[in-house]
Amino acid sequence: MSPTGSATTVMGGPGDDQAAILADRLGRRYGDVTAVESVSLAIRPGEFFALLGPNGAGKTTTLHMLTTMVRPTSGTASVFGFDVVRQPHEVRRLLGMVFQDPALDDRLTARENLEIHAVLYGIGRKEREQVIERALEWAALTEARDRRVRSFSGGMKRRLELARALTHSPKVLFLDEPTIGLDPQGRRNLWEHIDALREGGMTVLMTTHNLPEAEACDRVGIMDAGRLVAVGTPRELVARHGGGADGDEAGDGGAEPGAVDRGGADRRAPEPAPRGADLEDVLIALTGKQLRDEQATARDRLVSFAKRGGEHTR
Repeated sequence: MSPTGSATTVMGGPGDDQAAILADRLGRRYGDVTAVESVSLAIRPGEFFALLGPNGAGKTTTLHMLTTMVRPTSGTASVFGFDVVRQPHEVRRLLGMVFQDPALDDRLTARENLEIHAVLYGIGRKEREQVIERALEWAALTEARDRRVRSFSGGMKRRLELARALTHSPKVLFLDEPTIGLDPQGRRNLWEHIDALREGGMTVLMTTHNLPEAEACDRVGIMDAGRLVAVGTPRELVARHGGGADGDEAGDGGAEPGAVDRGGADRRAPEPAPRGADLEDVLIALTGKQLRDEQATARDRLVSFAKRGGEHTR
């Protein structure tokens, strides 16, 4: 259960009137450094979408623009029709966010963290008690409700952050590397909670370095050097780009205009994927990089310097 008109071609998604999240040539520059360049994307209501890419690809910056945390320097974006620049308050009421870095107050108890969030979102006292109890139960933290968060394991903190993001009944959930730093058991436990939201019809946009997580999503967008270079279901992406053979150019999403249906999948069945190919092969084919390569590029360092300690562009 849950605790609570541009002509630009959009890469693999529904029409504007169907989109939960819509970006049109979205970009962000920091001085002379381009963190995100001309990202166009549409995500339908109820879709589970992942942004996958190497460090410095622009995934987190894209997420931050869509959640009103960072103002775009070019292009437009909206959440259920509300513009992220002109209508930020309306957008924030529609979304829940779990950050890559912990955002809990570890001096407070689990219950107190949830209560502060509920108050900030204007949930009345009578309803607030019920919302908090449901959130604690959903996160399997009822018995830990009065413990200070500093005593929690990494998995418990992540579940609490997820429950907190859902207390005001958002329509869209943004997850920035939600399982980073968790051990395998904590990762599996958190993913079970995320998957339950998916089954309930929640729209979810997440960034990830984790291939199995990306492969479990409805569609995946591959990002590299600030650009969205391909979009499709995991199977479609592997079929198009996993074999290393000549095919569609990176950046066109592998589909002709008009070849995408309401569900975001090609009407034409993709060719069988090469045996053994996976999203790692797709990433290498499109970006020349592996997710396991942790060496920072010159662009990573430039973006980090330009932001002077701001959000990462993972």
